[in-house]
Amino acid sequence: MAKSNGLRPARWLALATPLALLGGAYIGEYAFGLFPCEMCWWQRYAHFAALAPALLAFAMPRSRVPIALAALAIAVSAVIGAYHAGVEYQWWEGLTACTSTVTASGGNPLDAIMNAPLVRCDVAQWTLFGVSLAGWNFLFSAAAALAIALLLRRGGKAAR
Repeated sequence: MAKSNGLRPARWLALATPLALLGGAYIGEYAFGLFPCEMCWWQRYAHFAALAPALLAFAMPRSRVPIALAALAIAVSAVIGAYHAGVEYQWWEGLTACTSTVTASGGNPLDAIMNAPLVRCDVAQWTLFGVSLAGWNFLFSAAAALAIALLLRRGGKAAR
């Protein structure tokens, strides 16, 4: 049996990380009513961007480039998550854009807009051990991006 050169676990981690974090975000949204603010969406966009090269890495099993691109997108989500967590903890001021969830569902659309909950970017909707969802995204995404980078580096040494 040949030794793993790091590409296989890096490939799987590059795919599993955005799938797991996006899955958790959507479970929080649809099962627990934790609607995303503007900066939450930015974090999701980076994970969506990571999915394409992560999937491409399975079609190009010897190439490190798609895995590295997925790791970069995951790292971008980590940076946005760190910034968002800092805004939630009032460490610095964030942007003024906040989002709202509007559903008319057969009623008056204007009433739906006026009565929709406003989701603020500077207020954590949920925490675990004092860490907000943005903070958890930062921790998991940063750890995954670093692990993928280390696995790619190990894979490069094994290929020499």
